Amino acid sequence: MGIKLVATDMDGTLLNSQKVKPAGFVPWVLAHPEIKTVIASGRQYYTLERDFEEIRDELTFIAENGALVFDKGEVIYKNVMKREDVLQCIKLCRSLQNAATLLCGVKSAYLEERFSRDEEIKNNAILYYDHLEYPEHLEDVLDEDEIVKMAIFFKGASAEENYGAFDVIRSFVKPVLSGDSWVDIQNQDVNKGVAVEAIQKQFHISREESMAFGDYLNDLELLKHVGESYCMINGHDDVKAVAKYITEYTNDEEGVMKVLERL
Repeated sequence: MGIKLVATDMDGTLLNSQKVKPAGFVPWVLAHPEIKTVIASGRQYYTLERDFEEIRDELTFIAENGALVFDKGEVIYKNVMKREDVLQCIKLCRSLQNAATLLCGVKSAYLEERFSRDEEIKNNAILYYDHLEYPEHLEDVLDEDEIVKMAIFFKGASAEENYGAFDVIRSFVKPVLSGDSWVDIQNQDVNKGVAVEAIQKQFHISREESMAFGDYLNDLELLKHVGESYCMINGHDDVKAVAKYITEYTNDEEGVMKVLERL
């Protein structure tokens, strides 16, 4: 059975350490219109759209770790957080040291204006959020947008050492370590796997006809929802344990492309 869907994570997977996609990726997508190519990322949709502007209409985007799916500019799936859950998480995050909270909505992302004066925080936010606004208080935007994710940035790459602080909210939301500087908070049933399943149903593609690539903990469910799963050789050991295959090459050696070129 041939592959009809290929989904790939961005950071640590498709992109190299300089956040650059392989030169051969765009030509490969254009040469394989029969394959539904999916970008599966914790990033904002509008950032992904910008990064793949030349082929955006040829791609389907899983954004915000699976809370949103866009196809040809239209939302085909979304998983929105409850207002009371967002408010409780904001309170917790404000109590943490060296942490800045972003609310990620369908329309934009939001970072409190006071953090816009911190270069480390602002530069990291801009990297991942093309549509970014700076309200005085996060609570001000809850009537204006649907929130699908909260992203907490920790200065000094200190996310893992602060991760235990989120245990108190695990009964109603899901905190996930998504890098050395970030913790993401979403509804408990949000993940890239559920999102790729929505795409599979929409376009009548089976798991056996699907392939995916990932490297970190927020890619686990994505790999579980496809028949042909790859963890990057530079990936997390827990992800390697789940994947059917491990790539021969790292993200800096274009490991994803080495596999795709064999299709």
